[in-house]
Amino acid sequence: MPASTRTTGRKARAGRAVVGGAEALDARLPLAELTRSVLRKAFPDHWSFLLGEIALYAFVVLLLTGVYLTFFFDPSMAEEVYRGPYEPLQGVPMSRAYASTLRISFDVRGGLLVRQMHHWAAIVFVAAIGVHMLRVFLTGAFRRPRELNWTIGVTLFMLALLEGFAGYSLPDDLLSGTGLRIAQGIMLSVPVVGTYLGMLVFGGQFPGDDIVPRLYPLHILLVPGLLVALITAHVLLVFVLKHTQWPGRGRTARNAVGLPFFPNYVAKSGGLLLASAGVLAVLGGVAQVNPIWVYGPYRPDLVSTGSQPDWYIGFLEGALRLMPAVETRVAGHTVSWNPLVTAVLMPGLLFAVLYAYPFFERWITPGPGERHLCDRPRDRPVRTGLAAGALSCYAVLLVAGGQDIAAFVFDVPVAGVTWTLRVAFFAVPVAVFWMTRRLCLALQAREAAELAGGAESGLVVQGVEGGFHPQHRPLSADERYGLLVRERPRPLPAAGPERAAGAGRLRRRLRPLARRARSALSSWYYADRVRYPVTAGQRRRIEDVLAGPDRRPPADGD
Repeated sequence: MPASTRTTGRKARAGRAVVGGAEALDARLPLAELTRSVLRKAFPDHWSFLLGEIALYAFVVLLLTGVYLTFFFDPSMAEEVYRGPYEPLQGVPMSRAYASTLRISFDVRGGLLVRQMHHWAAIVFVAAIGVHMLRVFLTGAFRRPRELNWTIGVTLFMLALLEGFAGYSLPDDLLSGTGLRIAQGIMLSVPVVGTYLGMLVFGGQFPGDDIVPRLYPLHILLVPGLLVALITAHVLLVFVLKHTQWPGRGRTARNAVGLPFFPNYVAKSGGLLLASAGVLAVLGGVAQVNPIWVYGPYRPDLVSTGSQPDWYIGFLEGALRLMPAVETRVAGHTVSWNPLVTAVLMPGLLFAVLYAYPFFERWITPGPGERHLCDRPRDRPVRTGLAAGALSCYAVLLVAGGQDIAAFVFDVPVAGVTWTLRVAFFAVPVAVFWMTRRLCLALQAREAAELAGGAESGLVVQGVEGGFHPQHRPLSADERYGLLVRERPRPLPAAGPERAAGAGRLRRRLRPLARRARSALSSWYYADRVRYPVTAGQRRRIEDVLAGPDRRPPADGD
């Protein structure tokens, strides 16, 4: 038998074996159907949906660079005398954690590049999560049935802050040591249990020898493991739940229009992964970040001049600087309100509001249906105003975190800068909320005018009487569709009298109060709206597009 015939026979038998094995496996695990549905899943094609992917790819870079750094980092607090290549620190006693970080920076080939890539990836990771959450909030993508995914995202943001602070504290330099000292003071401010909490975390009096060895497994094992698990759950929920999308022709609340996952979206997403890694590599190579050799090793009796934490912790630093130093003696315990309010109660309230907001908006919004189409920020003036006000409050606190540097640069008294920022902390968010809400309503009014009279064409014509008038053009069908097809909830009706038969006295009193509060909040939230010129037939078609899978579409009699 010729060799070519035997080769052809072996290939045929191997092919039949592979096909038979795949059929046997598919009979027990329906992988073909599952793979087909996953590979053909549609992903809407819009740049704003890539913000979450940037966070994911920054996390991938974090993992890869972090694994490399673990080969060389020593999380020991044992003291040694530096004998490395950096001359200004020759003969200076320091911990092994700080010395190993110097060796990574100056002795390990590519160590400084990888270390700076790791730090920049951490900054981008937290920033991308924050911007992604802002996009989800402004477009209403947190609403039913995605409340759980929003909750997971808020938890990821909180863990990212914890992971960043833990990694920032590991080198045991003067800047990170000052941050740990502040963290210990915050723990001590917790009434009754603060002393025990500080002793438990630090293993004794500050600075101690246990904090860096304890932060190390937290930074490389526990928190990354939780992040991987939650990111996996987050991505799976995006696959299971229908992806939100912007309104447009052919896009309804019952479908998803976009690129298939394979090959289009995989190629696009893979390109974004390579681009993100490349940008982080360039930043690590040309943009210096966290030069610990400038700060020196940590000493409890020293503080770096002009020291500033990373931006995602800067708002806590600013809050600590703005809060007056007030103490109260209660039952033999001293309550220090400065760190307690700004670093314990305020962050707790912030995350409590983030967790509860989807359920609050659901409570004041009429209708039981699911929401799958994105809102434009201008169509939700109050929600957009709340987001803008919160960002302005964060900006004030971030500036307050460097109020001493601002006073030095502008040659003004520190006390004056502090009092100005204290007033701005309360006044600026209110002003920004009001201006943002008015801007959203003005944009709505402009669109209503364009729907009624057309959009400006940029041309001016002269009438027979000699006057000049702007010329308008009618909106195209796609433009009218984009402006009209969007959900515009009405406020809940005013609460009327209610009889609570069989309920307790307290419940009979509280239920009407809750109904009136719900109605008042709904009216405040949804009362400001601009009416668009819509016919009855157009309104019925809009309701049909917006009707989700859990709502029966109304009959269109137009």
